[in-house]
Amino acid sequence: MTQNVRIQVRLPEGHWSGDVSRSLPSVVLRIEETMPLGKGRGTATLSAAEDVQVALREHAGIDEVRALGNQRFAVDIASGGGGFIRPLRTVGVVPRSPFEVTNGWVDWTFSCTSEQALNLLTELTKSGIPHNLVSTRKNESRLLTKRQLEIFDAAVKSGYYDVPRKVTLTTLAEQLNVAKSTLSASLQRIESKVMNGFENEIRTS
Repeated sequence: MTQNVRIQVRLPEGHWSGDVSRSLPSVVLRIEETMPLGKGRGTATLSAAEDVQVALREHAGIDEVRALGNQRFAVDIASGGGGFIRPLRTVGVVPRSPFEVTNGWVDWTFSCTSEQALNLLTELTKSGIPHNLVSTRKNESRLLTKRQLEIFDAAVKSGYYDVPRKVTLTTLAEQLNVAKSTLSASLQRIESKVMNGFENEIRTS
């Protein structure tokens, strides 16, 4: 049986998102997507409520920064600039996207087995990487239906839940090719399931 494991990890010095967020401790970097390219290189798409372009361009671990508008950026990560840290690669787990980095600490959620979760915590400890286990939750059943998950993913990636919102309900409905009223009702059901499903984690986080 798999479980959702939420862990906060301090990214090491030299890791691009760790360093950039430490240089701007009040800014939250929202990492929307990451992709390894081999030989320690990779790409990432991120957003922030404030302009982080200068800090990104000045980091030695980033080869190129492309502004996408609305404080969103695509970056090409240099070899050794920081991707998924070694304990994740050793255990073979990948965190869910999007995730956030604040003042050097990344907030990751994994869907993994109990053995993988234990191995990850062990590897983090052996590597001397500061970390906090925030919560664990067994996946006894699917929280959202396949269609609800598609809608939820589209809403998150489009910035519907960002503050301020980056997309309106009308625009999101057009993207999903559904009526605005249908989407509104679907989002209400999704939000209810998520809030009820993670009630304990929300209260203790």
